[in-house]
Amino acid sequence: MKQWLALSDRELMTVRLQDLELDVEGECLLECLAVVRGELGARGFGFEPHVWLSDEWFCPDGVPGFAIPFYLAHQRLQALERRQMEEVEGGTRRSFLRLVRHETGHAIDNAYRLRSRERRVELFGSSEIEYPDSYAPHPYSRKFVRYLELGYAQCHPDDDFAETFAVWLDPASRWRQRYAGWPALAKLVYMDELMGEQVKARPKVANRREPDALSTLSVTLGEHYRERRKKHKVNFARRYDRDLCRVFGTRGRAPGAAFLHRHRTSLRSEVAQGTGTRRYIVDRVLADWIARARALKLRLYRSEKRTRAEVVTLLRLHVASYMRQEHYRITV
Repeated sequence: MKQWLALSDRELMTVRLQDLELDVEGECLLECLAVVRGELGARGFGFEPHVWLSDEWFCPDGVPGFAIPFYLAHQRLQALERRQMEEVEGGTRRSFLRLVRHETGHAIDNAYRLRSRERRVELFGSSEIEYPDSYAPHPYSRKFVRYLELGYAQCHPDDDFAETFAVWLDPASRWRQRYAGWPALAKLVYMDELMGEQVKARPKVANRREPDALSTLSVTLGEHYRERRKKHKVNFARRYDRDLCRVFGTRGRAPGAAFLHRHRTSLRSEVAQGTGTRRYIVDRVLADWIARARALKLRLYRSEKRTRAEVVTLLRLHVASYMRQEHYRITV
């Protein structure tokens, strides 16, 4: 039994990541990884990316494998992740499989050195383009496949490639029908041809490097989460004042901050689902709303039903503004 299991959450936050003593054989990770490996095998691939635990999802340049965040290796840590970040990325079987397919696309890109191919660059763009600190996806664009949240394919040419690969690999995607008439279909057709070539070839890169493996990370869980929350924090609070004053008033029967706090969970879920945005991003905006509503002493002066409907509309706009303006790390 791992000693940290007996600790309280407060005590757990003092434990170093390297002392969690986790591996990818925990929980249901092996079963889900086997599903994707089976999908590769069904396509004719002998290649399988190697996998290790780290502090987030990522596939390093030049490595034919990828890292999985440590919290997915134990239910206790998933619960802590949810309390700290409002959600668990990869916490459901469906989302985990999708993320693994995406990262497998990066790993195959590395293993077969596909980035410099002329047609790949023509369709997806150059891998030499620097990764952005932030990006504003166009939700209705048909130039990109839609697989992971946040319009991930629009982040960078390499993510466009990995997302297209994931759709191609997913046996449930029905991509020829789903993307018929879309410009993105040309990328999928090319992916089908390109992968048909690779199954007959040996990988050009076969190292088993594991950058930033969990066993090397000396930060504590508390330090880890403080840094993550800092990266995702937004402080546009005063920019919200004018709009909040349109929804709430200075006279009424109940405090506006209390109303927002009471509906926080349902608002977070509804807006996150409707916009394809991470729940923790919506929650950061809501936290600033609540602080400003309290500071301005705003009050509820109309019906709760009407106020909530207006709050949802306004919250979607403010979250979109956050996405355009706030720089945050994009997990790849």
